[in-house]
Amino acid sequence: MFNEHIVFLDLETTGGSATLDRIIEIGLIEVNRGVVVGEWSTLINPGRRIPHGIQVLTGITDDMAQTAPTFSEISTGLAERLEGKVLAAHNARFDYGFLKGEFLRAGLRYVAPVLCTVKLSRRLFPQHPRHNLDALIIRHALFCIDRHRALGDARVLWELAQIWNRDPGSDALSAACTELLTRPAVPPALPPDLFDTLPELPGVYIFHGEDDSALYVGKSANIRSRVLVHFSGDKRPGKDLKIAEAVRRVSWIETAGELGAHFEHARLVKALTPQHNVQARSESWSWLWRSDTPDTPPQLVTGTEIDELAVEHLYGAFRSRSIATTALRELANAYGLCRVLLGFEAAASSGCSAVESERCRGACIGRESAISHSIRAVQALTKLRLKPWPYRGRIAVRERDPYTDRIELHVIERWRHLGTAHSEPELHELALVASDAAFDLDTYKALVRVLKAPPRNCDIVVLPV
Repeated sequence: MFNEHIVFLDLETTGGSATLDRIIEIGLIEVNRGVVVGEWSTLINPGRRIPHGIQVLTGITDDMAQTAPTFSEISTGLAERLEGKVLAAHNARFDYGFLKGEFLRAGLRYVAPVLCTVKLSRRLFPQHPRHNLDALIIRHALFCIDRHRALGDARVLWELAQIWNRDPGSDALSAACTELLTRPAVPPALPPDLFDTLPELPGVYIFHGEDDSALYVGKSANIRSRVLVHFSGDKRPGKDLKIAEAVRRVSWIETAGELGAHFEHARLVKALTPQHNVQARSESWSWLWRSDTPDTPPQLVTGTEIDELAVEHLYGAFRSRSIATTALRELANAYGLCRVLLGFEAAASSGCSAVESERCRGACIGRESAISHSIRAVQALTKLRLKPWPYRGRIAVRERDPYTDRIELHVIERWRHLGTAHSEPELHELALVASDAAFDLDTYKALVRVLKAPPRNCDIVVLPV
């Protein structure tokens, strides 16, 4: 571990969200080959009020932060301090995420090998259940006069590293650090710096093979992290191993958020028909049950027919005809419905196949009235009912990237994505243009979630009817 040039760093922030909250203090200890070569700390003006609870916890008040520099003002100097060094932090994902976000807002890109001292403690001392900083301070009998201040906590991390170098020892510490810092190997046909050039933003990525054909299209809230997963670990799926052997180029498209990544992914899978997206290609359409009246058997329809049907008469949706049929049969068993009246079997004098086992209450042989059966059939189907479209016409879901100025307006009508606009003129065009977009199960589910509880980076714009 001490052969590395390391920065032990801690941040204090206005809250726990790297996209919504801001840094209010930075403290770091720079260590080169086991020797401290520098300490540095500064308060940061977050450009907003500091929550009362954070002020009480850290002792950093609004008055103190108001006279401090902004992150943008110290960003260049901080980038120089961090360049080429391992970043060590407790719960490093938190600190690293905040740093990347602040650097991005300042117009800089920050990528570093990251060492999480929580994970390091877990590997070195698996017998202990707790590895938060307070637990480690007590366990190793450390004294911290400035707990919950950035430089004070950074000093604690450096003290822990020195203690662990003695017990369990330098060999164990180095082995654990090597394991945590090991990155996947870049496939031989790709540029060696690929992983450092990938953006840590939402979007889609494309693996290209020979003749630049599309091997696979993926989506993620963090393109870089997701691409690394494809090439990480000894127990990767066979698909990833085949991709690693065949890939010749990686391209990507950044989006404003995860919803935009979903739509772009669907578009590219359809347009490129990538070799290893077989499941996604086959699942881009859906099957639904249609029941216009309680006394007529439900009929199977495809998602492409949804424009011609009233949503209140649709139930599902399912990825295949067989799954849809199985779901209805299971409801028939649960509610004692007749297979003949549901249209699964032809009428017979002895009734349907479920009468004898009493899984059918006998509507097919007059034991139960048609009205009673119809009421229970409606009750059963209600569990599968498609949610009605809650607007009179089209809407736009405005999605913002919290780190950049990117804004996307996704135009939606009756659960169908009609297109994405990047400006008001484009939005006006999409609001009026006719569309033949088909119903898609994954899009429906994504939109149900967004409309029920819009993410903080999304808001709904109701378009004129």
